Amino acid sequence: MEIWKYTNYLNGWDVGFVYKTHIKKGGLRQFCLSRQRVKMKILWFAVFWLGLTLSHVEGGVYDGFKIYELATKSRSTGVNLLLSELVKNESYYDLYSDNGAAAHIMVHPEAQPEFIELLTGHTLSYKIVNHDVGLTLRRQFETNRMLRNWYPYQGRLGTERYYSQEEINQYIEQLAQEHPSRVFIKTVGKSYEGRWLKTIRITNGDGRANKNVILMDGGFHAREWISPAAVVYAIGELVNNYEAHAQLLLDYDWVILPVVNADGYEYTQLSEDTRFWRKTRQPSSVECIGTDPNRNFGFHWNETGASSDPCAETYAGPRAFSEPEAIVVRDLIHSLADRGKMYLTVHSYGNYILYPWGYIDELPDTWEDLDEVGRAGGDAIKKATNTTYQVGCSTTLLYAAAGASDDYAFNAGFPISFTMELPAGGPDFFDPPASDIDRLVKETWVGIEAMARKVIEKYPLN
Repeated sequence: MEIWKYTNYLNGWDVGFVYKTHIKKGGLRQFCLSRQRVKMKILWFAVFWLGLTLSHVEGGVYDGFKIYELATKSRSTGVNLLLSELVKNESYYDLYSDNGAAAHIMVHPEAQPEFIELLTGHTLSYKIVNHDVGLTLRRQFETNRMLRNWYPYQGRLGTERYYSQEEINQYIEQLAQEHPSRVFIKTVGKSYEGRWLKTIRITNGDGRANKNVILMDGGFHAREWISPAAVVYAIGELVNNYEAHAQLLLDYDWVILPVVNADGYEYTQLSEDTRFWRKTRQPSSVECIGTDPNRNFGFHWNETGASSDPCAETYAGPRAFSEPEAIVVRDLIHSLADRGKMYLTVHSYGNYILYPWGYIDELPDTWEDLDEVGRAGGDAIKKATNTTYQVGCSTTLLYAAAGASDDYAFNAGFPISFTMELPAGGPDFFDPPASDIDRLVKETWVGIEAMARKVIEKYPLN
């Protein structure tokens, strides 16, 4: 048995080791799996969620990688059950979705012949949707470099390109200067590498204290550039189009942290080889760097869907709240929990509005309230753009992810708490081209606004 280290690039939730198996006549070989040397025999359908992890290697590692689209409708019930078992194992991840949509799989060049053999042996239909990920990334990096030159920051953030964390901070600070009675900036902490993390609080300027609060953040996972872009667009709508959205600010303040994982976000913009970085940048071991900040929260920390391997993409950290970025969000949650009515964290990708629980396959007692608000957002998006969002519990709709911020906020007192997974884009799905930014952020705002209006209706200010 060979062991390769790969990263799954699907939906922003990545994982550790993938074990290479071989087809035998009549089925797949059985073999032993366990960190604790406990032997388990499992029939494998070997789907490789591949992509050589940047934690271990440097250079043009994506040359020759291909992305396959696997039609889920062609899979048998038995194969689907086996894939579900893989999802439950922290060391052998991940099935992006098992809801009837196509699965996208990035495969290392050395694994491609056997991967095709596996698919053929199970008569599974597929197509190649990206023939060379490395080439795609080089072209995208050059395009983004040109766009930065064509559209330099000049006090406004448009939708022509993706912006740096420093430019986003400059933008919100300028909004505060232009609207001193309605916009307030607060420095809430520093990243591991020393970048200032700042929130913007947006009000209607009437000076009333103790209003209800909507807390929103973006950029938990470094490579999900469309997340900060969507959050920044929401900020612009609330501040610059105040008249149209006055009802959203009548009895509610909005507190927004645009980029949680500032170090990782900046790192992904250095070159095509760093584009897929996901974690923070604090060293996790002698060999590896980074913790998944969305597994680092101290509510059922390091349970199902998180990893204890410092090199894994879902590494939960050496302890809960080991990452300064997670501490910042934790402190925001607690400082606002007595007034907070909705917590919304924006991720990519997958067309989901997910609510707790993420650590266990159970619904909270108030799931109907969560479902009602989430469906208000999904229905509004469907009506406006015909884009379909699935709404439901994180664990049952997608998979388990213990130690995430949405569970933490919900447990801390926010009655409504969501992870919103934005649509895929670009040939590698995590990289919507700049030409798609305008459409995606406007579509996202439709859903955010609809959910906010439903929250305001359900939770009026006392």
